[in-house]
Amino acid sequence: MDIRLENFTKRFGPTTVIEDLNLTIQDGEMLALLGPSGCGKSTTLFAICGIHRMDGGRLHFGDQDVTDTSSQNRNVGVVFQSYALYPHMTVAENIGFPLRIRGDDTASRRRAVEEMAELVQISPYLKRRPAELSGGQQQRVALARALIRRPDVLLLDEPLANLDAKLRLEMRAEIRRIQRETGITAVLVTHDQVEAMSMSDRIAIMEEGRIVQIAEPMEMYNKPASDFVAGFLGNPPISFLDGSIEQGAFVHKESGLRIPSNGAPDQQAARAGIRPEHVQANAEVPIEGEITFFEAHGRETLYELKLKGGGNLRSIQASIPDKQIGDRVNWGIDSGSVLLFSENGARL
Repeated sequence: MDIRLENFTKRFGPTTVIEDLNLTIQDGEMLALLGPSGCGKSTTLFAICGIHRMDGGRLHFGDQDVTDTSSQNRNVGVVFQSYALYPHMTVAENIGFPLRIRGDDTASRRRAVEEMAELVQISPYLKRRPAELSGGQQQRVALARALIRRPDVLLLDEPLANLDAKLRLEMRAEIRRIQRETGITAVLVTHDQVEAMSMSDRIAIMEEGRIVQIAEPMEMYNKPASDFVAGFLGNPPISFLDGSIEQGAFVHKESGLRIPSNGAPDQQAARAGIRPEHVQANAEVPIEGEITFFEAHGRETLYELKLKGGGNLRSIQASIPDKQIGDRVNWGIDSGSVLLFSENGARL
């Protein structure tokens, strides 16, 4: 089932936080709403599920206008950051609670709970209570409870924020597997760009109540619409150099470094965005600098490099032996991968 927000507006008192937002989420896809705190992503999610009343615009689930439909009647499953499990109930009782409220008989509830527990791989824990489960297991229970009513839409609000790094990795894969197996339309709210890129079919990046770009993850990574988008996607983050574009080259104002501009028009003020993987020992545009920081990641090492004359770049590459803070290096930049932006941040 597709979801369509048309000219969505939301106010809190005199403050308009979202105005005339338009968004279509396609049937069966997982779309990530990504952005910094306060950008409006959770407000958008809560409007879709009915927690927030819309102050303007319309909301459609498929062909049905649900703008004025109560949250209880929208057939939406929601998974929150806090899990929100009932501590006095067993896992089975927590999962089956929506069916009990709906009035389903005991036998059908039991069958549905067993099927859902198998889907989310928590069948051995049905008799336990939430306090006896790990964080990842509790999140699976919350997911099973959200899915047991066979909702038309699944909404996930920062579902992995309370998990440690290993569990986040595991649950990213599990939630994506379950979403694909069920074919449900899903919306993921997150401020974590790794979650957004690894779990979603498309990403909508929000800034100050607006969607500034919507695209598939790698398309957005490689072709960001602005320096804001480029800076929000990527780990380690992109580095920016300020300068100008003249005579077919970007010229860094501090170091004088010249990088081919690949057809971008001349600009008195411009920014070059250079991702860490595009700063390598043998890349084509030579740079000279001093290592000011390094961090070993096992198979690779992150370096921070201060350019001769000023400016800083990050580089992530296979570990280079005997490199220390203070060492001077002669590395290079892959000019074909450099992203250029105008003074107002738009991609050139």
